[in-house]
Amino acid sequence: MTTMMREEILEQPAAIARTVAALRPRTDDVRRLAVGRRQVLFAARGSSDNAATYGRYLTEIVAGRAAAALAPSVATAYRRRVDLGHALVVCLSQSGETAELVETLAWARTCGAATVAVTNVGDSALARGADLALVTAAGPERAIPATKTFTAQLVAMALLADALAPTPGAVRGIERVPDAVAELVRGRSGIERAVDVLLGRPRTLVTGRGLGYAVAAELALKLEETCLRPVPGLSYADLRHGPIAIVDDRVAAIVVAPRDGPVLAGLTGLVPELRSRGAAVVGIGLAAGVDAHVAGPDLPEILAPIGLVAAGQLVVEGLARGLGLDPDAPRGLRKVTQTDPEEAG
Repeated sequence: MTTMMREEILEQPAAIARTVAALRPRTDDVRRLAVGRRQVLFAARGSSDNAATYGRYLTEIVAGRAAAALAPSVATAYRRRVDLGHALVVCLSQSGETAELVETLAWARTCGAATVAVTNVGDSALARGADLALVTAAGPERAIPATKTFTAQLVAMALLADALAPTPGAVRGIERVPDAVAELVRGRSGIERAVDVLLGRPRTLVTGRGLGYAVAAELALKLEETCLRPVPGLSYADLRHGPIAIVDDRVAAIVVAPRDGPVLAGLTGLVPELRSRGAAVVGIGLAAGVDAHVAGPDLPEILAPIGLVAAGQLVVEGLARGLGLDPDAPRGLRKVTQTDPEEAG
């Protein structure tokens, strides 16, 4: 069975290449807009919020600028003025039409912020309202779950961080990403075995850390959307601070790991602990000691999340089909989500 979700996962190498070509020329514009802005604040919801998490890590690790999440409810529910004269505010929305985020961006400008919109729709309300719009080139997405639009947002975050870095070129190797993702999605190495392991356990959790935490959170969200399972997506540091108590022989744990970097040792050491509690372990990018190994990308840690999430999306799509569900149209969801009911009017 071929699904739209799977087709769009396979389109990601081309979508990534188009997005790099579209956004690389905008890095000088980002750099100029950010002059004098000491802090970078990100606002988003859903999958876009997970892309923003990757952006926050990159902004601090690569660019050396303090970064944080900006709560849209401060603007839209509490309507409090905040001094943002020191800030670059980045709002992410794939459609660019989520009313809460459009309002948040407008509010940030009135509070003195310079604003950037990251969206897949160039003529959207979010793009029109921003000082600068970074328009990804994923193309139209037909399946409800965000796949290629999400990976395109990750590319935008990498190029944003590069633009904010003290020295341009801090994010190296982005031109290799399309080929690395193409190898993963065409090869599908380990996908069927991973799906079998997940089908054999009624409960699932996903964990990662550092730059890969955004991938863990996104895959947990995708599993909830398409497979109708409550799935925590946790940093392994948080997992060890209490939630690990839920791990037993009914759990399949997905561990997301890059091929290198400072978090790899901790993620590798987590596997035997999970198995000692009875869990089956699926490693995405991690082979040591796992029950199923899904190949990760041949990319350095800083760019690995773009490939890791593509591999994970294939697992999610396969699991949904294995459960007899339609991953293209998850129950009760639609492409443009409004946070509050009155926004839909």
